[in-house]
Amino acid sequence: MIKIIGVRFRTAGKIYFFDPKDYDVKKGDHVIVETARGVEYGTVVGDPREVPEEQVVQPLKEVIRIATAKDDEQEAKNKEKEKEAFKICLEKIANRGLEMKLIDAEYTFDNNKVLFYFTADGRVDFRELVKDLASVFKTRIELRQIGVRDETKIRGGIGICGRPLCCHTHLSDFIPVSIKMAKEQNLSLNPTKISGVCGRLMCCLKHEEDTYEEINRKLPGVGDYVTTPDGLKGEVSSVNVLRELVKVIVESGDEKEIREFKAEDLKFKRRHKKEKQLTKEELKELKELEKQDKTQGLEDA
Repeated sequence: MIKIIGVRFRTAGKIYFFDPKDYDVKKGDHVIVETARGVEYGTVVGDPREVPEEQVVQPLKEVIRIATAKDDEQEAKNKEKEKEAFKICLEKIANRGLEMKLIDAEYTFDNNKVLFYFTADGRVDFRELVKDLASVFKTRIELRQIGVRDETKIRGGIGICGRPLCCHTHLSDFIPVSIKMAKEQNLSLNPTKISGVCGRLMCCLKHEEDTYEEINRKLPGVGDYVTTPDGLKGEVSSVNVLRELVKVIVESGDEKEIREFKAEDLKFKRRHKKEKQLTKEELKELKELEKQDKTQGLEDA
């Protein structure tokens, strides 16, 4: 077993493991650690714990020290310098006429490197821009192209639910999302209704997917034939998944009527992880959305 702590370097960023050594570290503390990018200032996201050595990527780097008041002051100064660096980089991009959108500027804690994150439709030749920036900042410069999801994760915002975006508040990594999840949840396949602020499929489609799959296995599908409690056979016209209510078209004499029943009161052949079939139009929309949904990842350290 090996003792570790989890550390984040940005809001909802990826969690990295470090050896706390003999320091009395607890959740919420700030620590100074060495990463692939250099010395960094991070936030501890959990109390020290022991895990099997095979679960940790070796070599496990050690915590240099618990952040002091001087370190906190240095971090605050870096944040101010990042704002100025952002403005300068914007000017240099405009002067060069480059087709790129600057998203964020970030100093490493030791000021050994300045990172600039940007988005662009294609590849951008920014070699001259790097020279311009290096002459101003007198340190190492790194420009990193990111995807629209990463842009939204960095900037944050409010989703259609009225709450802060999941990717900016708690999602460390982007989870695979499919339009089939929207179909399983009986949502409209209108891209404007199932796409997030970034223009890609909403990450929250995954949050309730397991629940919907479990409930749907206990429910008939639209078009299935069922037997009602009074022995009548009918065709399912609609299903309320969360309430587990089913509307059935039954024949009463020469007339047809729609009645609503609890799913547990009906007799039918239960589904076993049956995927809902997509129409030709939905399949076409699926290909378009999933084609758009490919994006690059953003590494934190």
